[in-house]
Amino acid sequence: MGENIWYTAQRKQMVERQIGMRGVSDPLVLDAMRRVPRHLFVPENLQDDAYDDCPLPIGHGATISQPYIVGLMTALIEPKPGDRVLEVGAGSGYQAAILAEIGCKVTAVERIPELSDLAEENLKKADVKNVTIITGNGTALPEVEGPFDGIIITAAAPDVPPSLTALLADGGRMAIPVGDMDVQVLTCIHKKGDSLTVSHHGAVRFVPLIGNEGWSHS
Repeated sequence: MGENIWYTAQRKQMVERQIGMRGVSDPLVLDAMRRVPRHLFVPENLQDDAYDDCPLPIGHGATISQPYIVGLMTALIEPKPGDRVLEVGAGSGYQAAILAEIGCKVTAVERIPELSDLAEENLKKADVKNVTIITGNGTALPEVEGPFDGIIITAAAPDVPPSLTALLADGGRMAIPVGDMDVQVLTCIHKKGDSLTVSHHGAVRFVPLIGNEGWSHS
């Protein structure tokens, strides 16, 4: 049975009005966001709101990011088919699904076990392949081996974590919100040899990154 045509129309409108018209132009990103059924990555009672221009709660104090922010962060790392991408903060699995739809091999780390299970369940429901979910601390990743062509951190850090820039391949890019608990700047790190080039892409607000190079639980 095919998808409800209302969801298909809402998704097309989301990409055109919320993402494309705000300057995200990467065709791979836009095509992936047209195809991935975002409503399968939100709680059932919020599915009709899945394509609205806002974040939505997914439980355990976490949210699925506003569609535009997902599009922007994805475009900042310039993903291509075959790239290895690390996501820190799997949430409901939607960001990982977008990357996988582009053709990336995705490793997504989530510190909350219930959200890891949710992401696995949602990805299976949406028939998304090429995503490995790991439950653990995103700034201490003994199980994860780099280098990665792209890294997306969907939680806010006080500074750019050195342990994660160390996992970037030469030429790789990282998108991360950096700032204090209340407001951050979406930051892109481009690694070239031993140097890091930093660019800034507007104010954002994310939940805090908890871990060795984020904030502690206290």
